[in-house]
Amino acid sequence: MKKFQNKIALITGGSKGIGSHIAKKLSEEGCNIAFTYMRNKSGADKTKLSISKQGVDCISLKANLSKENDIKNIIKEVENHYGSIDFLINNAATGINTKAEDLSVKHWDWVLNTNSRGPWLLAINASKIMPRGGSIINITSLGSQKVLTNYFSVGVSKAALESITRYLSIELSRKNIKVNSISPGVIKTEAIESFPESSELHQMANKKTPAGRFLKEEDVADLVSFLCSEKSEMIRGQNIIIDGGESLIK
Repeated sequence: MKKFQNKIALITGGSKGIGSHIAKKLSEEGCNIAFTYMRNKSGADKTKLSISKQGVDCISLKANLSKENDIKNIIKEVENHYGSIDFLINNAATGINTKAEDLSVKHWDWVLNTNSRGPWLLAINASKIMPRGGSIINITSLGSQKVLTNYFSVGVSKAALESITRYLSIELSRKNIKVNSISPGVIKTEAIESFPESSELHQMANKKTPAGRFLKEEDVADLVSFLCSEKSEMIRGQNIIIDGGESLIK
């Protein structure tokens, strides 16, 4: 029997990048998968097909995570389809790449609602149908601690998400639900292309880490798998940096 045989995982932003790799990794380990996407229907279809080849069940859900009703509908659809959720991975995120002084209130609300409020509401609603021993993992960013150019809205929203992680790890401990966050270094994904080539993010994405290679989506997926497993039972409310040691020298 596979490690996560018959378990249910809900992954936000699963149509591409890190989210897609997490979905595929958990499916390889026997997990049934529900994942959300916002616009990338073709990417969602491709990911769903890849997951289905693992012999597990998979559903994709179109949703805007800045909207409370969409979040409630996601949980309702997963409950109707599977009955429960064992693992919630809050991976989806957005960002407006500009300085604080140039950021509009509208864009502030969009980023904070998607990156911080959305994961909070998803965690609370998912926990109501999550059995004891479940796991919630929030994907954050080194920009929560390190100041990066034109990263204000994302950095602030991810700092809030790390704080949400700590609070929920205590509040949900009564149900023995683990809550942790993962802060990956820079990975060459489509999101990086939205930043200027002269930015720190581009420079970091094209430079090998002290580990001797680039960070990959699979590295993050492997860590997610570990944090979902019983072997991580005593890890609670922690933000785990995975960047090959890059943040130690920059």
